[in-house]
Parts: sequence; C-alpha cells; structure tokens
Amino acid sequence: MKKQFLIKLLPAAIIAASMATPAQAANWLMLQGTEADHQAPRAKVWGFIQAEYQQTDDTKLTAGPASGQSAAFNLVKPQNTSANSFNIRRARIGVRGANLPLDNKVNYFLLAEFGNNGITTGQNASKGQLTDASITLNHIPGARIRVGQFKTPGSEEGFQGIAVFNYINFTNMTDRLLLERHFDTSTSSTGRNGPVGAFRDQGIEVFDSFKHNGWDTSYAVMIGNGNGLGRIDNNDAKDTYLYLSTEMDIAGGKKGRKNGLKFYVWNQDGKRTIDGVEKNRTRSGLGTTFLNSKYRFAAEYVQADGMIFGGTKGAGAPGGEYNNGNPVTFNVFTDQKANGYYLDFGYRIIPQLELNVRYDALDSATENDAASGTGADKYREFRTTTLGAQYFVNKKTVLRANYEIRDIKAPKAAAGAPVHDILKSVDNRIALQLSILY
Repeated sequence: MKKQFLIKLLPAAIIAASMATPAQAANWLMLQGTEADHQAPRAKVWGFIQAEYQQTDDTKLTAGPASGQSAAFNLVKPQNTSANSFNIRRARIGVRGANLPLDNKVNYFLLAEFGNNGITTGQNASKGQLTDASITLNHIPGARIRVGQFKTPGSEEGFQGIAVFNYINFTNMTDRLLLERHFDTSTSSTGRNGPVGAFRDQGIEVFDSFKHNGWDTSYAVMIGNGNGLGRIDNNDAKDTYLYLSTEMDIAGGKKGRKNGLKFYVWNQDGKRTIDGVEKNRTRSGLGTTFLNSKYRFAAEYVQADGMIFGGTKGAGAPGGEYNNGNPVTFNVFTDQKANGYYLDFGYRIIPQLELNVRYDALDSATENDAASGTGADKYREFRTTTLGAQYFVNKKTVLRANYEIRDIKAPKAAAGAPVHDILKSVDNRIALQLSILY
C-alpha cells in the first residue's frame, strides 16, 4: 500500500463512519491541555505505577555468531540480562492544571518517568527523565496551540494513555516501527544514544475538535525536532505530523465504559542523521476502534518507509559478545520498508473481569534490494497471538495477565541459512502486571 492510498481511503472511512452504528473510543488528542477553567484546578498532582513480572524459557541460540547464548528476543527489557524478572517498569508522577490567575485559557502539563524502561536507560538517559512538558493556548477557536515536549499525534497504540492500555507489551508493529530508538551509526555496539522516543517529540502543534450531528472530528498538524526526548535537534530537518479522526459516543454505556466507534488516519515524515548522512523516516497508518458495554474491537494498519530498526546481529543479547569475542551490534536499515497490523478483541464477562485476544503481524525489511545489503536475507515475518485478562480491582487499580504465542520466520532466506535455526529459539512469553493510578 502506498501513502496515497491512505489519503484516498480517508473520505471513504468517514462516510462509512457516518453510516455505521454510533459508538466512540477516547479522543486522546483532546484529553490533555483543553480543560476549561471550571474543569481543572491550578495544580493537579497525578501519576501511576506499573509493577511487572515477565518470563520466557530462555531457549539458547543454536546457530549464528551467538550460538549457545541467550537470545535477545527471550530476555526481559531494558537490561536484557535475565529471562525472568520482576521490574518496576513505569513510575510516573506529574502535575497538570489550568485556571491560572493571569489567563484561564492557558493549560500546562508536566510528567516525569522514574521506572526502569527504555526512557530511563541508554546513553544520556537517567532516572527522572522528563517525558512531557507542554503549554496549551486555547485562545483561537478551531486552532488550539500546544508547544513543548508531548505525545505526537499518530498510532492509537502509542497515542493512548499507557496507564489504561489493555495489554502489557506493545505489538511487534508498534515496538519495532513506532517506538523509535536513536542511533549514531547503522551498525552500533554501544547501543542507543539516548532514551527511546516514547511516541513523543519537541515542537509545536495546532489542533482542535469539532462536533456535528453527534460526530466529534479532530485534526492535528505538528512540526517537531524528530530527535527524541530532552534534547534539541541534531540536523536542520524537521518532522511533520498529520492526524485526523472522527468518532461518536452513544447513550447506554455502563458506568466507566463508553459505547462508540472511532476512525483515524495519520502520517509522520522526517529525516534522521545516521552514519553522518540524513536518511528518510516515514510512517503512515489508519485504524478503527469499537466499544460497547461488553465488547471491544480494534484494528490498525501501519506502513513504514526509510529507516527501520533491525534488532541485533544473530539475535545476540545487547551488551554481550559473540563467540569470537566481538561485541554484539545493533542494526539499523537506513533505506527499507515494512508494514504491520493488529486485530484486538475484548469481552467484559462481568464489570470487574475482561478477557482479551490480540493478533499482531509485522513484515519487516520487505524491500528486496540485495545491492543495499538489506535484501531478501533480512526479511522477517513476526506473528504474535496474545491471550489476556484484566481484573479491575477498582477504578484505579488493574491486574493484567498475558500469554504471548510468538513466532518469527525468514521465508525469503536460503533454505540452509543459519537464520532459520536462530529464529526457532523464540519462546512464548508470560507477563503479569499490577497497575495503580493515583
């Protein structure tokens, strides 16, 4: 699918939405920085903690340069030193507010991360990493202005609040295409040069939402650095972000659960400096979410062009060494393509218990260009089925359990290539989480 297809599909999606059974998912774009003076105090302290346990069988690699060692895809992130571990994955605290003495149309939002994850690890990263620091000006009807560091408009999986995410781990599509890692070189033994992007950027955004005939249609246009969290741009190129969604809410949803339908489409385009050269990085996607009192269905498709994260050489553990004594290296494909999707279904058995199943697929490095070194031998098919359950202890405390059935294949590699034995080492994964919002 080409980018033009997404643009052509949008009008059809909106028409289909107007003919469908009305419903709505959350409008994540408007949940931050748009409170009226009677809806928010000057300072509201809030945050959440997510404690986890994750486990695989730690099946060792049977081929490749890291043969006999643990595989990167079987280890617990971000340290990648164990295949079973407890972890305080997220511990965030922030303050937000409006109704300021000088101007009640100015809102602010601050949030910092103290957990152990990709935001607080990597070169130049630290505990207490500031993830959000934005000011929203609500003076112009139809064109609110947000400046600072904040979530970029885009994929629903990255855009939504992580505290209310229905699963513990992201899909392969989101983890490898959208949760950006920043590197200095396309083959690196030192790892990331900073925190993961965490679906955020520094820049300026114009956005708003309009209601008509029961439908709430939102747009956002943003320009950002495209260089991650907590630092200025490292080149003269800027990223552009475009977003459009339409959704409807209907009566009848039980307390704490909306009934609704949402359609959205988005595009992100920019450049990254790697190996001293500027390379393109483009992402586009579209999706839908349906909710009622008992059922949830969501689907999203994403395509990527330009820079693609390629994992580690031979699936070796980051920070380790190969059998020949050389350090494990990360790989970034600087001119490749990929696409992925997920299908998500949830059923609320009783108000306190929900069962979930999600199927996600990623086709990575699909461009067959042997001259670039990223041809058929680099093509990978990631497929994961996640079986999950959520138990809502109360409206701010949730217990989650996931079992991930994982599979990775290299169907275009030569029949006798070591990669086939390497990928047979991928384990299924168990993940447990306690999430508390305060």
